[in-house]
Amino acid sequence: MDYLVNQDIESAMIILELTQDEYARELGISRMTLNNWLSGRNKITEGNISNFYETVFDKGIRFNKIKEQLYKEELKSPDEVLLFHGAKTEIEGELSLECNKKINDFGKGFYCGESLEQSAMFVASYLESSLFMLKFNRKGLKCVEYDVDRDWMLMVAYFRGRLTGYEDNTIIRDLIRARDKADYIIAPIADNRMYETIDSFINGEITDIQCRHCLSATDLGRQYVMLTQQALDNTTLLEKCYLSDAEKKMYIGSKQEAFRVNQDKVKLARKQYRNQGNYIEDILK
Repeated sequence: MDYLVNQDIESAMIILELTQDEYARELGISRMTLNNWLSGRNKITEGNISNFYETVFDKGIRFNKIKEQLYKEELKSPDEVLLFHGAKTEIEGELSLECNKKINDFGKGFYCGESLEQSAMFVASYLESSLFMLKFNRKGLKCVEYDVDRDWMLMVAYFRGRLTGYEDNTIIRDLIRARDKADYIIAPIADNRMYETIDSFINGEITDIQCRHCLSATDLGRQYVMLTQQALDNTTLLEKCYLSDAEKKMYIGSKQEAFRVNQDKVKLARKQYRNQGNYIEDILK
C-alpha cells in the first residue's frame, strides 16, 4: 500500500490556503511538477515525499491525528472500531495471522492498538517504520476481553514462555481453552518494562495484587488481537500513514516521559500493596 501523498498535498494547500503556484514555490518545485504529482502523472520520489511530510509537520499540520478523527466520524455502527498497526517496515501482501511473531502476548495473531500514539510509539525508533489505520467490524465474532487482572498476567506470562512447569495447571488450561474459542481478544498492551514486573510475579518476588497495581500504573492502552481468519476478514486496511522524522522524535519523547512517570508509580505501587494478595505458587498449586 502506497502513501496517499497526492491527496495529502492537496489537503495541505487547503489547510495553508495556498494556490498551486504558491505551494510549488513553498516546496521548491515547478508548478508543472506539482500539477503532475496531484494528477498522478508523475510518481513522487521518496526524497520529495519525506521533504513534504517533514515540512507540513513543521508547520503544525498533524495529518495522522486529522485522519484519525475523520475515519472515526465515518464509522457506521457501534460494532465498527478504528484501530492502528505500527510496522517496523511494511505489511507485505494481504493481512495475515502470521504477520506478528508467535512469541507475543497471546501467541499467533494480527495485533492492533486502539491508540494512534501508542501504536506509533512502539515503532518510532525504526528507520523505515510506518503506521496503518484499519477498520474492524466485530459483529457476530466471539471475543475474550481482559482487564489488568490475574488472568491477563498469566496469559501474557504463558505465551512469553515464563510459566515453565505450570503448563498443565487447570487454571492455565482453562485460560488457553477460552482463548482458542475466541475470534479476537481485547486486552491491555504490555511492553518490556511490564514484562519485568510480570517476571517478578512469576518468580515469586511480588503478589498478584502488587503486580496488578504495578501494571495498572503503566496505562499503555488496549490492543485487539485477531486470532481467526474470520476476524481478519472483518478487518479492512484503510491507509498507510507516513511517520516523519520529526513526528517519530515527538513520539519517542512522549514514550521516554511516560516511562519515567510510570517507573515512579510502579515503585510506589509495589510498596503500597506489599504483602497483599497471593504469590504464584499459591495460585497455581
